Amino acid sequence: MSNWKEQDNTLYQKFKFNNFIEAWAFMSKVAILAEKANHHPEWKNVYNTVEIWLTTHDEGNTITEKDKALAEKITAVLA
Repeated sequence: MSNWKEQDNTLYQKFKFNNFIEAWAFMSKVAILAEKANHHPEWKNVYNTVEIWLTTHDEGNTITEKDKALAEKITAVLA
């Protein structure tokens, strides 16, 4: 889970891209992963920057294996 930080009971990472189109393409890929896992991130996009927070609401807003697994898949999108 390279570069993911534990912060306020979430896994957090900020991603920077060359432009808005690349950021949006990344978000589209993450959206498909999240939907397949039925585990949806909280995220924010401003121009070329995407911030993602992962936590499991069903388990009391804490980090679980679901978050770690999704973080790994998100990281793999960039590989």
